[in-house]
Amino acid sequence: MAKDRDNKSGHSTGTPKAPPEGSYRITDAQAFGRNMAKVAAKSQQLAGQFLVRQAHRAGQDPFDPLNISGAWLALLKQMAANPTALLNAQFELWRDYATLLQRTAERVAGRKVEPVVAPQPGDRRFRHPDWQENQVFDFIKQSYLLTANWLQRTVAGVPGMDERTQNRALFYARQFADAIAPSNFVLTNPEVLRETLSSNGENLVRGLDNLLTDLERGQGELSIRQTSGNFAIGKDIAVTPGKVVFRNELFELLQYAPSTGTVYRAPLLIFPPWINKFYILDLKPENSFVKWAVERGYTVFVASWVNPGPALADKGFEDYMRDGIFAALDAVEQATGEHQANVIGYCIAGTLLGATLAYGAATGEYRDRFASATFFAAQVDFAQSGDLQVFVDDEQLESLEQQMRASGGVLEGSKMAMTFNMLRANDLIWSFVVNNYLLGREPVPFDLLYWNSDTTRMPLKLHLTYLRECYRNNALAEAHMQLAGKVLDVKKIQTPAFFQAAREDHIAPAISVYRGARLFGGEVTFVLAGSGHIAGVVNPPAAMKYQHWTNEALPATLDLWRAGATEHAGSWWPYWDSWLAPRSGEQVPARKPGDGALAILADAPGTYVLVKAGGLNTEPKSKRSKAA
Repeated sequence: MAKDRDNKSGHSTGTPKAPPEGSYRITDAQAFGRNMAKVAAKSQQLAGQFLVRQAHRAGQDPFDPLNISGAWLALLKQMAANPTALLNAQFELWRDYATLLQRTAERVAGRKVEPVVAPQPGDRRFRHPDWQENQVFDFIKQSYLLTANWLQRTVAGVPGMDERTQNRALFYARQFADAIAPSNFVLTNPEVLRETLSSNGENLVRGLDNLLTDLERGQGELSIRQTSGNFAIGKDIAVTPGKVVFRNELFELLQYAPSTGTVYRAPLLIFPPWINKFYILDLKPENSFVKWAVERGYTVFVASWVNPGPALADKGFEDYMRDGIFAALDAVEQATGEHQANVIGYCIAGTLLGATLAYGAATGEYRDRFASATFFAAQVDFAQSGDLQVFVDDEQLESLEQQMRASGGVLEGSKMAMTFNMLRANDLIWSFVVNNYLLGREPVPFDLLYWNSDTTRMPLKLHLTYLRECYRNNALAEAHMQLAGKVLDVKKIQTPAFFQAAREDHIAPAISVYRGARLFGGEVTFVLAGSGHIAGVVNPPAAMKYQHWTNEALPATLDLWRAGATEHAGSWWPYWDSWLAPRSGEQVPARKPGDGALAILADAPGTYVLVKAGGLNTEPKSKRSKAA
C-alpha cells in the first residue's frame, strides 16, 4: 500500500485496510498466554521503577507545577454559581446521547443513518475503517466525541470567569478529553485490539519494551521517541557547506560558502530561536532555507546558539542582545567589510530582534547597522499569543523558577519540549503512545521530528524574563519593557521590516504576529503563509506545497487584511526574495569564509550544535577568532 509521509507527526497517512470480519479472535491461545505473562512481568517492573523514582523525587518537584488545580477550582466555583447553565448543558448531553442510541438501534435494524457527530477534518485518531464500519466501535467513537465536545463547550460557556482563567480551564479540559480518547486504550481501539489478538499479544510486549526504554532514556521521565532515524548532524542534515568564523560563550557564527560568482553587497544574518537547534533552517538540501538563500546570491551567516549550562543561568535579554546580535553584527562586518546587514529573527529570536531594534531607536546604538529586519513567525505583541498563555500565571512561573534553580539555573529541554507537545497533544503525544506502546511499532525516520527532539536548555534569567515581560505583561508591545535601563518603544522603529506569519501556527498565532507588525513605525510588509509554525516557514518553492497571501495594506485587523489579500500558490520565499533583493545593494564578487578579517575556527555546522541537552557543562570553551 502506498503511503504519504505526514509532515506533523511522522506517521504514515495511508488509510489502513480493514482486516476480514471475524478477526477479533486469538489465533494461538498458548502463545497469547505466554505473552500476557510477559506483559504482567514487564508491567510489574515498570510499576516498581516508577515507585522507586517517585520516592527519590519526593519533595523535589512542586506538587502542581502547572497550577491545574487553580484553573479547575475557579471553574467549579463559577459553575456552582450558575446551576441553571450546568443543568441546561447536561440536558443537551442527555438529548444527544438519546439521539445516538436511537440511530444506533436503527443501524442495527439495517437502516442507513447519518452519524450524530463526526471527527474534525484532519483528526487521524479514527481513520481505521472499523471506527466507521463496525457498529460497536462506531458507537464508542461517537459517544466519546459527543462527551469531549460537550465538555469543551460547557467549559467555554461558563459565565463570569476572566478570559485567561477560562482559557486555561478550556486548555486542560481539552488535554483531559484527548487523554481519555478510546483510541488510547487496547480494548477500545479496533486497530490495536486486532493487532493484539492476531499477534497473540506480541505488540504489547514490544510496546512495554519501548516504554521501559523511553523511561530509561528520560532518566525517570517519559521521553517519547518520535522518530527512529539515526540522523547525523553534518552528514545527513545541516550539510550546507560553510565554516565557523566566530565563537563566544553564547553562539557560534557560521558563514556559508557561496554558490554564485557574485553576491549582494549586504550580507544576510540569521538568528534562529535558541529554544531548538539552528538546523531547522538547514535540514536537508531539498528543504534548506540556508542553501536556497545562498543560491539566490546572499552571503549567509547563521548564529548557532549554545546549549546553555548553569554557568549561563544569569544571562538575560541584554546579554543576548550585546553578546548575541551586536557581537554577530560586528563579526559579520569583520568578515565582509559591510557595516550593515539584513537580519532575520525566527520565533523567540524575532522577539529579541524587535527589542534590539527598539533599543537602537531609543539610544542610537547599532541603529544604523540594520539594512532591514525580517521576522519569521515572531511575536512582538503578546496580547493574543494563543495557548502558551496558559503557562504564565504567577503560580506556574514561581514553580518554574523553583524547578530551574533546582536544575542549576536552567530549564531542561525535555520540559520545554513537553510544553510544546501539549499544544498538539494528539499529533505529538498520543499518536506515538498508540504507535510505540500499544501497537509496539517503531516510529518512522523523520528529519523534522529528529530536530524537534534535539532539545536545548534555557537560562533562568533569560527565560523567566521572556515569560514575565512578554507573555504575562506584554511589556514590549505596551512600551514598558526595559533593556540596559532604556524603555523600549517599538513604534519608534524605522527599519524596513518584513513579517511572515502562518495561518495554522499554534505557537506564534498569525493574529499575534500581525498585531506586532502594525506597531512598527517604519515601512512594514506582512505575508501570511499556509500551514504552521515550522512548515509555514520551511516551505521550499520546489516542493510546490501550501500557499501564501499578500496585501500591501495593513488595515486594523488581520481579518480585514485577509479580506483584501491575494492568494498565491506555493512558497512565500520568492516573494520575500523580491522584497529583500532591492535592499541588499549591488552585486559584488562572492565572499568565501576566511577571506575577511576572521579566521576559520571549524567546519559548519560547528561544535555548539552537537551539545545534547542531557549533559551539563559540556559546552566548548569560549574561543574567539584572532581578529576578535
